[in-house]
Amino acid sequence: MAKEIKYADKSKGQPELVLLFSKIKELMQPFVRGNYVLSADKPGHYEIYYRKEVEILGKRYLELLFASMLVQKGYVGFYFFPIYIDEALKQKLGPELFRCLKGKTCFHLKKDDPLLLNQVHEALRVGLDYYNSRGWN
Repeated sequence: MAKEIKYADKSKGQPELVLLFSKIKELMQPFVRGNYVLSADKPGHYEIYYRKEVEILGKRYLELLFASMLVQKGYVGFYFFPIYIDEALKQKLGPELFRCLKGKTCFHLKKDDPLLLNQVHEALRVGLDYYNSRGWN
C-alpha cells in the first residue's frame, strides 16, 4: 500500500512567501514539456517529474523527480534533484543559491531577490542539460 503524502498548504499563513513561490513557479513552468510533467500544481506545492524509466547505479526507476517547491514555515523549499544524482552539479550553482542549500537537495529561499531567482533559473537549465546528457529527454 502506497503511503499517502501528507501536505498542508502553509501558504495561507505565509503571504509574504506566496509572491516568491509564484515567481519561482513562473521560472519552472517552461520546463514542463515532453516527458517532464507536473506531478503537483496546487497552492504552495508545485513539482515536476521526469516520467520515463531510468537507470541509476544499476537501479531502475519508473519516474524521477526533477524539481519541486513547497511553501514551508518561513521559507519556500526548492527541491532540486539533479544535484542528488551528481554532486558535481553543485559547482555550477550560483553562490547566492548555494548558500541557501540546507541538506542534499533542499534550498531554503526566503527573499524575492532577482539575482537569486536568476540563479534558480540557471540551476533548472543546468539540471535539464544534465538529464538530457544522460538521455533522459
